[in-house]
Amino acid sequence: MEQVLEKEKNSIPAKPILKWAGGKTQLLKELTKIIPASYGRYIEPFIGGGALFFALNPEDSVIADSNPELINVYRQVADHTSEVIDYLHHYQNTKEMFYEVRALDWQKLSKSEAAARTIYLNKTCFNGLYRVNRKGQFNVPYGNYKSPNFCDENALYAAADTLKKAEIVCGDYLQVLKTYAKSGDFVFLDPPYLPISTYGDFKRYTKEQFYEEDHVELAKEVVRLQEVGCHVILTNSNHPLVHELYKDFTIDVIPTRRYISCNVAKRTGEDVIVTIPPKKKTLFKVVPKPLPEQVGKYPSTRYMGSKSKLLSQIWAVSSQFEFDSVVDLFSGSGIVGYMFKAQGKAVISNDYMFMSRVVAKAMIENNHVTLPKEEARELLLGKNESDHFVATTFKGLYYTDEENDLIDVLRMNIAAIKDPYKQAIAMAALIRACTKKRPRGIFTYTGQRYNDGRKDLQKSLQQQFLEAVDSINKAVFDNGKENYAKLGDAMDLRIEKPDLVYIDPPYYSPLSDNEYVRRYHFVEGLARDWQGVEIQQHTQTKKFKSYPTPFSTRKGASDAFDLLFKKFKDSILIVSYSSNSQPTQDEMVALLAKHKEHVEVVPIDYCYSFGNQKEAKTSRNKVQEYLFVAY
Repeated sequence: MEQVLEKEKNSIPAKPILKWAGGKTQLLKELTKIIPASYGRYIEPFIGGGALFFALNPEDSVIADSNPELINVYRQVADHTSEVIDYLHHYQNTKEMFYEVRALDWQKLSKSEAAARTIYLNKTCFNGLYRVNRKGQFNVPYGNYKSPNFCDENALYAAADTLKKAEIVCGDYLQVLKTYAKSGDFVFLDPPYLPISTYGDFKRYTKEQFYEEDHVELAKEVVRLQEVGCHVILTNSNHPLVHELYKDFTIDVIPTRRYISCNVAKRTGEDVIVTIPPKKKTLFKVVPKPLPEQVGKYPSTRYMGSKSKLLSQIWAVSSQFEFDSVVDLFSGSGIVGYMFKAQGKAVISNDYMFMSRVVAKAMIENNHVTLPKEEARELLLGKNESDHFVATTFKGLYYTDEENDLIDVLRMNIAAIKDPYKQAIAMAALIRACTKKRPRGIFTYTGQRYNDGRKDLQKSLQQQFLEAVDSINKAVFDNGKENYAKLGDAMDLRIEKPDLVYIDPPYYSPLSDNEYVRRYHFVEGLARDWQGVEIQQHTQTKKFKSYPTPFSTRKGASDAFDLLFKKFKDSILIVSYSSNSQPTQDEMVALLAKHKEHVEVVPIDYCYSFGNQKEAKTSRNKVQEYLFVAY
């Protein structure tokens, strides 16, 4: 019978054994979302009721508080559970016994009896408050509760199992953190809240106040913990000083209820959760390495966000790992995937843009096939009847009538090519020819207002097409691996665990847009022959509606990154990102740290070649590019 009872005790999850003003039970749902996926020791120096501690049930932890009476409870429940329970059985829920027990000096009792006294008073006093007078005597009045459960044996045994695994310390939080906190540890800070640690008229913890200067001191300690390499989460009230002290970190505001204010109108409030990711010294030295000669054969591009100038840095970081397979999740121009192919890696190139998939199919998936020059020339001849779609739809917008007619001829002839790789080469060449014949290479305006007379604009479309075919043919090579070009949403990509995933997503920034379709709608339409889209005839540019993407808003981008990092948590992750984008650097590190044990930030000075605002010609487009490395 005793063995059955012991099994029942162990099956009950641990929970707080004390009611505690400011306890974190309300915030558990939000807090558990941002707990690091892995960490060394759990450290909580303002333990209070310990809601998060008991919920996590950590295997290795340090819990502490400056309140010796509270610490005595936890030590006795951990080491002398049965004795504490025996003392609790002697108490009754009467006003007379309450005041009789309250009058006792806990320091003159045995430690187990003192712990039982604290639990009894906590469960039967008004709102579970802990308040002492100037002499250090507990002075909260009787609570008049009908049947308070001050001797929950199962809960005490369950709590004891968790407490036995912890080092329980009585001391000042600063000394505790300096003694115990090490790199990789998770520190949860739940200090007395602003303003100066009060809820209504009641002090939260002990007779000692926690003033504003103490919160300033705590903020300095948080910075030290970050430098050490700790994961830190801090809670406080939604107070201006909190926002000022932690403005460099992620702050989430959460509506909560206050249960101990005498004024009902003041029983609602807002807490904040501050997430402070560890700051680790960069282990990766970005010393640009010479790239294989093959990389230089990739046709140059003016594609927005292309990483052609960062290839040596990307390789310098990624080459410090051993890996055979790579997923280029947002391939764009395809240059990064091509670089990995040239390094002998098996590459999967993915993008939600048809034009990107066409380019990747022609030069990444394709290992052998080229498009002979004579076959390319034949594509310029009107062998198939034209539907005159481009000539009719885009008349007078981007090209001359003669050029529009040629585009229609090429469209029809390319569609008739049976070999998928020859077809991809031809379409990639047409896309390249159209962008090179377009001032600035984009389609957000009509006419020739940006024609600066450069050579590309003076060449005929026919010449541009044939030169593009020649450039793509020269870029085709066999790296001895099976490579693939995929089309689709990154979250829907189904693939066995890749060794490394390179992520270069659309950057969300309030200073500019990341709508690739708006910039390249014409050549994207060419790639898919305008199938499955509806041209917005009322627009001057005759664009079609942009594809839905979560990266078009700050919140959407944050949620999308979280899902992506979770999806590829078993792979090495390298994320290209810009300093003027949102989520911020700290937020990105925090998101990665949820799913990966090690996260490093490699900064790279970089200047974007063009922007869509007047300020692009100023220092505004001089940003710092980050490579987030998570493994």
